[in-house]
Amino acid sequence: MVYIIEDVFGSAINPLTKQMEQIKRFTLVNSMEMSVQICTLGATITTIKVPDASGQIDDVVLGYDDVAGYQTATNPYFGATVGRVCNRIANGHFMLNGQDIQVSRNFYNKHQLHGGFLGFDKMHWQVLETNSDGVRLQHCSPAGHEGYPGQVTATVKYTLTEDNCLHVSMQAKTTKTTAVNMTNHSYFNLAGHSTGKEAMLEHSIVIKADQITETDADSIPTGRFINVVGTLFDFNEQKQLGERLKELLNGYDDNYCVKLNGNNITTIARVYHQKSGRWLEIASNQPGVQFYTSNSMPDVNKGETPLQGKEGAKYVKQGSFCLETQKYPDAVNHSNFPSIILNPDEQYNHDVIYKFGICRSGTSSLTNKNTKTNYFNKVEIVYSKVYIKIYGSSLKTK
Repeated sequence: MVYIIEDVFGSAINPLTKQMEQIKRFTLVNSMEMSVQICTLGATITTIKVPDASGQIDDVVLGYDDVAGYQTATNPYFGATVGRVCNRIANGHFMLNGQDIQVSRNFYNKHQLHGGFLGFDKMHWQVLETNSDGVRLQHCSPAGHEGYPGQVTATVKYTLTEDNCLHVSMQAKTTKTTAVNMTNHSYFNLAGHSTGKEAMLEHSIVIKADQITETDADSIPTGRFINVVGTLFDFNEQKQLGERLKELLNGYDDNYCVKLNGNNITTIARVYHQKSGRWLEIASNQPGVQFYTSNSMPDVNKGETPLQGKEGAKYVKQGSFCLETQKYPDAVNHSNFPSIILNPDEQYNHDVIYKFGICRSGTSSLTNKNTKTNYFNKVEIVYSKVYIKIYGSSLKTK
């Protein structure tokens, strides 16, 4: 059974209403020693804790200790729900039904990135429901916000299962034809969020894709595709990141055109960290996934100061990775890309499943830990306010 704990993460000014509001946090806990925390600021995943092959539990996503951290200008969208349109829109401009649409330009003051200055990641999401296995959040984006037509009502549901799957379901509807392309921007390090570049280079990865979208110097798609088979960008067979990044020093920040089974949720990527035994498998119904190796994070070799993360962690360049499921970047300007146009009589549907497991030493298969312990008696969470709600049966907390 999954338990859900609600508390208050902190407070922040709502960028739309200008009113101070509480930021709620939800902790989802299963009996397989996995827990996930989500906060209503940006519908953000703040922690994912899973055991390694020896039973040691670590947090495997980067983030901050408090709300203030997530509001810093240097926050690279840690764990956030990104929208209306994730990734880039060239020159912040596109044509829609014969009309010029100019959206905000927050990337080099030239293009739009991740929905603009005040995208979904900066919004205060409302709690729609909390049930036996998850929480559903909603944000109503006003017509004209960041330059987009139509009022968009977006929802994100986070569901934790007993087999260590975190299912993220994103949906949206609009009052007027507009563009929608959401993603979750979690940064992972399966050795533990604080272990840095050395541990990140130990990861091996598989991405089921034969092509990436070609980009220019501003990381804007040209509309052409690059065949990656047999190149440094080919991850159809398991490759160690450390070996690849020795040759590709600038790292990866590329949209992979993944192989889907129709519109079904399909396994598109797998990541494995041998020393911890942890693995992550990602399944989605989206045609693209942005593989990013945190290349814009501070480079200590150049004397740059690391980002100060949760629990005193220092986050650096290529110390984590992202696999952001999406439709292709700048799709509004390329008719040969899967469309991201949403009409009023349609619903945007985006599903992604993060499945965690361990590969024990001496075994050949990747399996979830099958020893069920009474983890509910061991949960330790630091609460920012004396305000707790528990969903499920009774749970003792400190």
